[in-house]
Amino acid sequence: MGGSASVTAGFEAVGMGIIGFTVGKLLGWPVMDSIFLGACLTISSSTVIIKTFDDLNLMHRNFAGLVFGVLVVEDIIAVTLLVLLGSFVVTQEIDGMQIFYTILKLVFFIMIWFLSGILLIPSLLKKSKKFLTDELLLIVAIAMCFIMVIFSTKVGFSAALGAFVMGSLLSETTKAERIIHLVRPVRDLFGAIFFVSMGMLIELHVISQYIWPILIISTTVIIGKTLVIGTGAYISGNSLKTSLQTGMSLTLIGEFSFIIIALGAKHKAIGEHLYPIIIAVSAITIFISPSLTLFSTKLYNWLYHQFPLRWQERINRYSAEASSLRTVSDWRSVLRTYIINCSVYSVILLALVIGTTSFLFPWLASINFEIGRITSVILTLLIMSPFLWALVLRNQNSQSYRNIYAQNKFKGPIWMMRLIKVLLGVFIIIFLLRRVFSLQVALYAALAILVFLIVFRHWLQKLYDHIEERFITNLHNREIEAQNALDYAEAQKRNAQLGPWDAHMTTFDVPSEASHIIGKTLNELQWRERIGINIALVKRGQISIVNPDRDEKIYPSDKLFIICTDTQEKRMSAILREDKRSLKNTEEVEMKLDKFFVDDNCLLINKSIREADLRNRIHGLVVGIERNGERILNPESDMQLLEGDIVWIVGDKKLLKEPFLRQN
Repeated sequence: MGGSASVTAGFEAVGMGIIGFTVGKLLGWPVMDSIFLGACLTISSSTVIIKTFDDLNLMHRNFAGLVFGVLVVEDIIAVTLLVLLGSFVVTQEIDGMQIFYTILKLVFFIMIWFLSGILLIPSLLKKSKKFLTDELLLIVAIAMCFIMVIFSTKVGFSAALGAFVMGSLLSETTKAERIIHLVRPVRDLFGAIFFVSMGMLIELHVISQYIWPILIISTTVIIGKTLVIGTGAYISGNSLKTSLQTGMSLTLIGEFSFIIIALGAKHKAIGEHLYPIIIAVSAITIFISPSLTLFSTKLYNWLYHQFPLRWQERINRYSAEASSLRTVSDWRSVLRTYIINCSVYSVILLALVIGTTSFLFPWLASINFEIGRITSVILTLLIMSPFLWALVLRNQNSQSYRNIYAQNKFKGPIWMMRLIKVLLGVFIIIFLLRRVFSLQVALYAALAILVFLIVFRHWLQKLYDHIEERFITNLHNREIEAQNALDYAEAQKRNAQLGPWDAHMTTFDVPSEASHIIGKTLNELQWRERIGINIALVKRGQISIVNPDRDEKIYPSDKLFIICTDTQEKRMSAILREDKRSLKNTEEVEMKLDKFFVDDNCLLINKSIREADLRNRIHGLVVGIERNGERILNPESDMQLLEGDIVWIVGDKKLLKEPFLRQN
């Protein structure tokens, strides 16, 4: 979602929250009503905006990426507000420590769900992919959402948070597009039920009674979001046009606003009038928002031309300068990575401690107390050991870290950071042991565990690297598969255009009964001279002979990789009288047909093909030359390479990248 979207959404949350609270107070509403009004105005409707962009063909516009990024951050802000407001309506007071504890608890559980979900869910779906029919995958996806909803409510959060977290996890799997396709009818069904139920709750006499507050709040949403979101987007380094388009595209409230206001109504913390007012405001803004999205470009063009030329230059210069201020110093990069690593490892370790002491230890202790507590601690420490090693002993291996470590002024802070990591690891170990044993035992055991980490650091490093590799692979699985698909498409495109003209690469298997071929050299067979084909490679069992010379013999079961035209292929097939199949992926044999241009800087200019010695230097074979519009197939070895020639050559894929083929 990017820093720009985060800044914009954060700016919107603060700005619209203050504006909403102020409007509520100006309307004479109680403090609680004003707080919930401000919370409702900070969120836009993701469902309606995505549908609008899809219908209006705006998905690929420049500002669409920023809009979707803001919507993602808004959803995170919404679930945070649900947690905070849920605590607030119960206590009816603002407790700073309680808010801090709630936010810390929220961050802790989201990180645990995210880390465990990314590590387990993609692997689970991959292992069971052959069993996952469309029907079963739909059931599994919905069941996972319900399971996360149960977990979320059990730890004191809202059901919406659980559904949001599981949806985010499933969106990172390779089955995301398939799941979205399967879930869309279910989403549309429940979406229709949701909005119909909201509409049924509208009381027309209440709307007529509060028509002016509805109009005032609707105007506040449209104007306020346009200005606040536009300003946030502009401050974060976007152009004025993108900022205005983003602001005018988000001028509506929707489903999360309904959930927030329903939370207040459920606990009777707000007046009965506020619920239908918010629904009416949502209906008005949803109706107007698509027109504002389309009008945003025209409005920008009109505004831009009203500005003096000096203002236009300043606006363009600011956007360019703001975009360039995104470079990060080495120290800042190292410090950021350090904080993230410490936070992630600490959350994982604390989760393991709390989980095992809350569930594993009581179960084992019920069987035998002494053996049970010792066994539970040992098992917990074994599970924790790779993460303890990563927290206490693992150092960064980035270029930024090496840069600052080479400077003496940073060695003191770096060693202090290492000491903090050790102390943090010791604290977590003592925290675990103290829940089962006495403090004295915990201190001695902590020292012994540190020694264990040092002694077995190599084994722990391999184990942790395996876990980290699995996590990173799962996290970027969609990008990896997308890149593989792109590479495959490009390879297919290259293979489709493999020949210089109508030539292509084909394989032939030498039959064992072809006595008129077997045992003869290529010089004796004279295939190039008689038919005009070129043998790029002979594959003999596990041996690959690249660009075989004229003295190479043909043996039974050899696989010949031949470059030829359709006519030449038919003639070759008649000679062999055996099976053939088109080569679909030349990368299997590391072969490539490429061309290079002979210019005045080329080292091969005015040299003959024999003098160029391409056969030995890159295992290359010249199969064609284009000269002054004339195409010369299978040129003789004494032909010189002249300036302006386009030379077609087949050879080893890696060696074809040698610089002397291109220029000096």
